[in-house]
Order: sequence, then structure tokens, then C-alpha cells
Amino acid sequence: MAKHLLISGRVQGVGFRYAMGEEAERLGATGWVRNRRDGTVEAAVDGAPEAVDALISWARRGPPSARVTGVQVSEIPGSFERFEMRPTE
Repeated sequence: MAKHLLISGRVQGVGFRYAMGEEAERLGATGWVRNRRDGTVEAAVDGAPEAVDALISWARRGPPSARVTGVQVSEIPGSFERFEMRPTE
């Protein structure tokens, strides 16, 4: 099962999505990431369990200029061919 992440804090305008995409590619994880209108970042992550866990751990810190205050994680169905950035929703 894939994981759904809802990341809060200072996570928009700091390159979070781009950095997460680079980290996902480095780890071999698939899924997507997007900004939400409420100021959070939302992502879906799939792949090898160790890659998913590593990307979730990364999301708890984010890139250097981010200030993550929370990450909600839940399971969702789905599998993805690559990691992509989606438009704000």
C-alpha cells in the first residue's frame, strides 16, 4: 500500500516539492507531491518499504529552509510509475 502524507508548517515557498521530488528519485520512490491552498503540502509515496520510510523521515525535516511542524501519514491504495509534481489543489 502507498502512503498519503499531509505536511504542515512553513512548507510552501521553500522548494519543498522540488526537493522532495529529488529525494524520491534518489531513493527510487514513486508517487506525487503538490501544494494545497491551505498552506500544507500533500504527497503520495510508494515503492520499496525502506524507500517509503526514508522519504517519510525526510518529509519530517524537509529542505533546509522549511520548518515542518507535522506530518500525518495514512495508507492509501495505489501504485505509481514515477514521482511527479501535481498542480495546487
